[in-house]
Amino acid sequence: MKFLTFSRVYRNQVLEYQKWAKPLAKKLLEVLLKGLNVNEIDESLEPLLMGTMAININYYPPCPNPSITIGCRRHCDVSCITLLLQDDTGGLYVRGTKGDNWIHVNPIKGALAVNIGDSLQIMSNDRYKSIEHCVAVDSSRARISVPLFVNPSLDTVIGPFPQMLKDGEKPVYKQVLFSDYWDYFFSKRPSGKASLDFAKN
Repeated sequence: MKFLTFSRVYRNQVLEYQKWAKPLAKKLLEVLLKGLNVNEIDESLEPLLMGTMAININYYPPCPNPSITIGCRRHCDVSCITLLLQDDTGGLYVRGTKGDNWIHVNPIKGALAVNIGDSLQIMSNDRYKSIEHCVAVDSSRARISVPLFVNPSLDTVIGPFPQMLKDGEKPVYKQVLFSDYWDYFFSKRPSGKASLDFAKN
């Protein structure tokens, strides 16, 4: 009985967090879309951009020798955007734009880290780039992170926005059913940005 009460309390907190985060995610997407000449997220675009929202709660135990383990391998998210709430332990790294350098994302109290995912890279025809990232564990402290993935609905088709192609620009990506992209990503578990090859022309 105590376990059920405990679970219900945390379930309610997660649902409250998702409810709070949804309008924030929509506002962030609207700002990003203005850079693509897409002026608003209307009823036709909402399933494409934020049809599903999923929350993970990740726990990384400490490891006395962090060099012998990986907290989370390098990858990009399949989402449009990801909102990441993390504790003060740190350990999130994003790949830099030059060579193979990795940049530590220092946690800031009360702040969220925002990642662009593969879906928005595809829709923007490469104007926005998904963020390759990984997690290293700490030698003495556990790490907890709570990513909220803002995804297209599984039954939507993702591809470059028409606004990206109106001046004769060639599409880098084909039209792909998001559930097919999702299945490919989670069955193949491609490293880094390799999953984008599935959607390329």
